[in-house]
Amino acid sequence: MIAFRQLALQRGTQPLIEDADLTLHAGHKAGIVGPNGAGKSSLFKLLLGELAPDKGEVELAGGVRIAHMAQEVEALERPIVDYVLDGDRALRATEAALAKAQAAGEAHREAELHGQIEALDGYSAPARAAQLLVGLGFAQADLSRPLSDFSGGWRMRVNLARTLFMPSDLLLLDEPTNHLDLDALLWLEQWLTRYPGTLLLISHDRDFLDAVCDHVVHFDRRRLVLYRGNYTAFERSRAEKLAQQQAEAAKQQARREEIEQFVARFRAKATKARQAQSRLKMLERMETIAVAHVDSPFHFTLPAAEKTSHPLLVLDEARLGYRGEEGGETVQLDQVKLSLQPGQRIGLLGPNGAGKSTLIKSLTGELPLLAGKRIEGEHLAVGYFAQHQLEGLDLSASPFLHVQRLSPRASDQEIRSFLGGFGFQGDDAFAEVGNFSGGEKARLALALVAWLRPNLLLLDEPTNHLDLEMREALTEALAGFEGAVILVSHDRHLLRATVDEFWRVADHRLEPFDGDLEDYRAWLKARLEGERREARAEKGERQAEAAAPKEDRKAARRAAAELREKLRPLKRQRDKAEQSMEKTQAALGEVEERLADAALYTEASRKAELTELLGRQGELKSRLDALEAEWLAAEEALETMEAELLAAE
Repeated sequence: MIAFRQLALQRGTQPLIEDADLTLHAGHKAGIVGPNGAGKSSLFKLLLGELAPDKGEVELAGGVRIAHMAQEVEALERPIVDYVLDGDRALRATEAALAKAQAAGEAHREAELHGQIEALDGYSAPARAAQLLVGLGFAQADLSRPLSDFSGGWRMRVNLARTLFMPSDLLLLDEPTNHLDLDALLWLEQWLTRYPGTLLLISHDRDFLDAVCDHVVHFDRRRLVLYRGNYTAFERSRAEKLAQQQAEAAKQQARREEIEQFVARFRAKATKARQAQSRLKMLERMETIAVAHVDSPFHFTLPAAEKTSHPLLVLDEARLGYRGEEGGETVQLDQVKLSLQPGQRIGLLGPNGAGKSTLIKSLTGELPLLAGKRIEGEHLAVGYFAQHQLEGLDLSASPFLHVQRLSPRASDQEIRSFLGGFGFQGDDAFAEVGNFSGGEKARLALALVAWLRPNLLLLDEPTNHLDLEMREALTEALAGFEGAVILVSHDRHLLRATVDEFWRVADHRLEPFDGDLEDYRAWLKARLEGERREARAEKGERQAEAAAPKEDRKAARRAAAELREKLRPLKRQRDKAEQSMEKTQAALGEVEERLADAALYTEASRKAELTELLGRQGELKSRLDALEAEWLAAEEALETMEAELLAAE
């Protein structure tokens, strides 16, 4: 159990928390939300004992093992799999004691330590560490490479894997999805839903919070307010609270009407394609979402250029990649043919490293083609956002000066009003960028893109460092943008609300993907299973080649037949679990669709119905977790037996 009693905390002269009372019980998975600078990370420091409260008490159950991500990554010359294994200090200490006992020839002590390693699940530790790293996007060949070989973003993934590997009862994660692509994010989401301990999660990814969390702790005007349910349930409850405050009611109505306008505009031209229909549903939901954020400091639009071209941009038989210093080529995409039209809205999907960012850079013209043609329309105006552009900001200049340099003739009031929509209000518009956080720099970079009025937006992970309020404002602005958009993002809410179609980048090819994000998840799962089967087949072939030719062929065939018999019930068990998962997922979808009815939260006569639906939602989620665990167990057992069968044959 975690309890904060009459808690007060301030940093310098700035009060962060005042008279807060909060209790979380073992097994809760709580999302921590609130604006940047509200004190979310300071809450973690209180739990870790790195900060002391100015008033009140922080209570933790005795003997709780806490895992959290270290800010500094050390041991750069260690192979990454060893760096992850180092996270289990008790195991490493026992292994060191065992080596010492072996060197001293102390057989009795040696046997005792082997028992301790068994109790710590130490013999499976290398496989578990490797599984975490592969899940977060590393190849098997990377596991023995030193940490120093990897860039900052990949080092953060190694650090995350080490944190997940630590034995823990309480897991503290602060923005774990930063630097992850969609594939790694989906894997992490599944891992956290199965985590048996208590989880406190700071995140600005609403879909991630929805999937993982069963409670939300909201930093609301220096108080900590606990809500039951996931992030969507929190938004509904918050919208209802705000609606009861007379001052917010008029704002909410204005926001509803604003959202309704672009929903109606999109409905009139939406195709029957699955992603277009998914986007229509998401836009309809945004009316409910928007009213929960009426007090957001961010509200802006993305005006498009008045002139456009048909097409805006063409790539013809293009080969995309990089030229080395000695003239060699690294090809990431080949035979790329595309013609971008005004109003197209495309999301790029694909495994990590497949070439999504390479495609974006090639479209901007920043990265020259290796072969083929790039043809610009006469009135093409590109707006490009990527993380490396934050490094190009003038640290000694202010947001106001950055915009003024782009348009020297713009009036002071016009610039200040524009920057206010991005949260740079009053004196903040004249503050030095060098003192800004990552989120503030990202907001400024997006503002500079918006100021230029592009007709083609190329966005590569635009939500990194942005808090939930700014992400929601960006989602609404992109939904209303009338130009063309190509988007790479691990934020599924942003993708669903922004794009009408997906293109898949994989196996050196760019091709349309006929489906939505759920279809992509299924494709990704099938692809991973195919890769595992190929790896098992290769391993079986190597084992067969290494086997002695003297083995009894008849006995081998008999053993193989027995193994095949054992496979049948496992396959039935796996298939049955998969079918049950599909049925449960469908039932959960129906319940959540009913929970999306805003009237359910405002009509007193439907309170019993709401309670029943929330209970049913919890039951179905628990059942889905249990079925998934059952499916995974059957699948792993099946994989092991299939490998034995290949070796036997």
